[in-house]
Amino acid sequence: MTSKNEDPGSSQTTSTPANDTMSSKTGARRLPPPEKSEAIQTRFKVIAAFWAVIIFLGFPIWWKTTSIYRARLPIQDMVEWADGKTCRPVFPLEIHFETPSLPESEAHHLLRTTQHTLDDLNEFSAHHLRLKLSEENSVAIHEDILEQPQPALGGKADTALVVRLLPQEDLAAPRSELHPDTTRLDVYYPPSQIPPPSASNPPLSAYIAGELQNLFTEEKAIIAQVLSDNNVGGAITPTSSSSNNQQQPSAILNSISPQLAESITRRLRRSMKYAETYHLAFSLFTPGSEPSSWDVKTAVEEYISPLLQAFAPISNFTVDTQVQLYATSAPTAPLPVYDETQAAWTLKKEDLSAFINAAEWPLSPSIGSGPTINFILYVPAPSQSPMVVKESSATSWIIPQWGGVFLLNHPLSTADHSSNPPHLSQEALRPAFLTFSHQLLTLLGAPATPASLPFRLQTLIRIRAATLLLSASSTMGSLARLTESLPSIPIPANVATSVSTTLSHLASTCEHLREGRFQAALADARVAETEAERSFFEKSMVGQVYFPDEHKVAVYLPLLGPVGVPLIVGLLKEVKRIVTGLKAKKQQT
Repeated sequence: MTSKNEDPGSSQTTSTPANDTMSSKTGARRLPPPEKSEAIQTRFKVIAAFWAVIIFLGFPIWWKTTSIYRARLPIQDMVEWADGKTCRPVFPLEIHFETPSLPESEAHHLLRTTQHTLDDLNEFSAHHLRLKLSEENSVAIHEDILEQPQPALGGKADTALVVRLLPQEDLAAPRSELHPDTTRLDVYYPPSQIPPPSASNPPLSAYIAGELQNLFTEEKAIIAQVLSDNNVGGAITPTSSSSNNQQQPSAILNSISPQLAESITRRLRRSMKYAETYHLAFSLFTPGSEPSSWDVKTAVEEYISPLLQAFAPISNFTVDTQVQLYATSAPTAPLPVYDETQAAWTLKKEDLSAFINAAEWPLSPSIGSGPTINFILYVPAPSQSPMVVKESSATSWIIPQWGGVFLLNHPLSTADHSSNPPHLSQEALRPAFLTFSHQLLTLLGAPATPASLPFRLQTLIRIRAATLLLSASSTMGSLARLTESLPSIPIPANVATSVSTTLSHLASTCEHLREGRFQAALADARVAETEAERSFFEKSMVGQVYFPDEHKVAVYLPLLGPVGVPLIVGLLKEVKRIVTGLKAKKQQT
């Protein structure tokens, strides 16, 4: 009875230990068995092997195969050349005096007084004239326009001009004459004007100095313009007492006449950029079927080839010709309008730019590596002949930095009213090719004065030498800034070689200019410009400019992500296990 009346809670109490035992057994069955030490070591070795392969084999191979080679460049020297700190161009022109009728003492005195007068007149010390008394038969006068002096490779300076003093009894005042086919200036003077030894500023010296200044006025202005455009000041000579403002190119530009300044600016804007080789393309265009042939070969040999040979020290030339029949004008080009006052079909000046039908006329913009200069001989249809420019009645014009155009109008007395002649003879081509020769001089940057072509070519040699020196120096500065601003682009060994060659030839050019060896300076400047352009436009460098780091991430991430995540997670787990084991050992101790 007593057992029946016991509290039910006592039975609950007696069953609790059995339930706890069952729960602990269930939990023990759910826990994974402890890892064996051999399994832990195997996993560690596998992970360590993977990372060892990545660190000691994969990473070095990747680094070697993807690293960018950057050759060392003389950055500081390149920047100094670009800033004009290494070289400031100077142009000491050597002028030889020939005095066959004067005693040596009088000739030396005339030379000294003329030199002093020139120095007083000169305000641009970067360009100065040095007078030198010539020995008998020591100066070669080039009588033929085809004969050009060879580059002075040694220490001898080029002769810019030969002044020959010739007495003449019937003269009241001195006069001068520059030979059109040579670089010789003949000065005729009355014998009474020979300066006595005591004279400090004789009239003859002042006259000669004034003539020399006038001859080189345009050259000084062009050089000053070139230096000013490149932010290069005139070089200050150690003995100069003039102010800095008088030595700057801007002072020379401000002192010349507005007409000359405008002419120089227009000529520089029209002229082509210097190139080692130019391609001349002479094209005959006509809107009908005639003329279909022309004596272009003989015309080129007669009127153009002598000029090209004279330019040989400066540039090389190739010549191409073509004939295009049924060459119609562009649909959008304004048609010529007949002007009764001029009795001719006229083209407005503002419409000349649309005269060339570039869409249909086969005018190649470039043949080979050098620029192309196009010369267009256009024979108008008989129904639109004669054709002239309305404002000036001219039959030719220049397209800046492109070429020239000539309108060949045949007289009606020698041509049929209904058609043009089928063939153009050399005599018929004479006015066109004489015009083309003048246009070629303008497009190549030759000065307009004086009349002597060899003299103008010598001036062009000095201008081109200065232009190339400044252009190559500027390219070196651009390359230095490019390599510093983009550290990811490669710098091949050939770029470093080209830079070294450029700097070497720039130094030689500057030295030749200081010594008055202008043809040698031009030869070195041409090499410097070529090497500078080659180094700056290296293909491997240009390609890497357009491959930023974001592209590399986009390439590597899809490849390394799936492989790298398991390796990194496994490495973190092993590190965590090792750290936990070390902590447990510390607590036990």
